Amino acid sequence: MDAETLRDYLTFYQDLGFTSLYRRTAPLGTAEQVEVAPAMKPAPPVPDAASSGTLVTLPSLAPDGDTLERIREDIGDCKRCRLHEARHSIVFGSGDPQAKLVFVGEGPGADEDAQGLPFVGRAGQLLTQMIEGTAKREGIPILRKDVYICNVVKCRPPENRTPEPDEMEICGQFLFRQLSAIRPKAICALGATAARALLGRKEGVTRMRGNWYKWRDWPLMVTYHPSYLLRPYNQNAKREAWDDLKKVLHFVYD
Repeated sequence: MDAETLRDYLTFYQDLGFTSLYRRTAPLGTAEQVEVAPAMKPAPPVPDAASSGTLVTLPSLAPDGDTLERIREDIGDCKRCRLHEARHSIVFGSGDPQAKLVFVGEGPGADEDAQGLPFVGRAGQLLTQMIEGTAKREGIPILRKDVYICNVVKCRPPENRTPEPDEMEICGQFLFRQLSAIRPKAICALGATAARALLGRKEGVTRMRGNWYKWRDWPLMVTYHPSYLLRPYNQNAKREAWDDLKKVLHFVYD
């Protein structure tokens, strides 16, 4: 392996948050709050790596010309973590493979597991209403099919529990490749789990929502997960989520 290829491997390895061969400190990347601008700051260069003589196994690089079809093939009948034990379907993602906007949720629920599609239950129906209703009111001609929707993990966690760090780490490589293949203009993280997985931050979603961050070089907005908005006492959160979505849609489509 030549030095340039090795640096590419190490860049990818560090982007996933690894600081050693078997442990990482940040789920998918680091983040800083940013003001959205036409040009985002590039990531700092990776220093040249000196050979230590130690045999290592690194995560796979996103191949040149990577596509969603190729990523799905690479996932296969995945049994890389314990989540495969109770799943019915791998819920990869849906929408426009060239979408300008990607929504990232936490993981599939029962309806999603049954149908193999993300956000098709009550929370998914609300998300569809949010996207299409807000776009219509703002004069933006898009429907749900025009965005891309996926999750941090592709298999349903038992009893809809929060995914464990190792489960998010394993699935994270495929989320990384999905986002890199689509190359959206912006990403919207739905809920605390998605925000923490992408940004590696500890704050709750109420502190992060409504603010622009960046994942690699792409602007990222955090907002509430639709399942949280279904609770009857969250009327104020619903208004805030619609405001967040309005910001995202105007940034992406204006």
